[in-house]
Amino acid sequence: MEFKIKLIGVIHSPFKKNEDIESKKYADSRGFDSVQGELEIFKKYEKGLKDIDGFSHLLVLFVFHKSEGYRLHIKPLLEDTLRGVFATRSPNRPNFIGLTVVNVINRKGNILKVSGIDMIEGTPILDIKPYTSRDQKSPIKLGWLKKRMEK
Repeated sequence: MEFKIKLIGVIHSPFKKNEDIESKKYADSRGFDSVQGELEIFKKYEKGLKDIDGFSHLLVLFVFHKSEGYRLHIKPLLEDTLRGVFATRSPNRPNFIGLTVVNVINRKGNILKVSGIDMIEGTPILDIKPYTSRDQKSPIKLGWLKKRMEK
């Protein structure tokens, strides 16, 4: 089965290459919360941003466009143990699709200024959706990450 996907925009980020994101300074519990950037939605899709101003957060689906191949077992940052790729946030995945939550700071036309950027400059955007209370699940289990989060 094959799907054709239209890119709706591009990320503008302070991170210029993958190594910038893989820094150990983002490994704490707050991670990328303070990192600001922009979601540039292509002009032809700008009308789709109507009413987005009232939301504090967005789900952003994007392409890990610099990834090359994948492995089903990987060592996450700061880990010595091999983990299943689907139990990680690794960019090296069978379908190179990423998902993140960003905080909306403001909107000017087709540009959304946001914080929580964890993508590199030029990352293609597949879709954006409002983050709602329906997305908040509790209680959650953190699997192998629980020990790291407790440190």
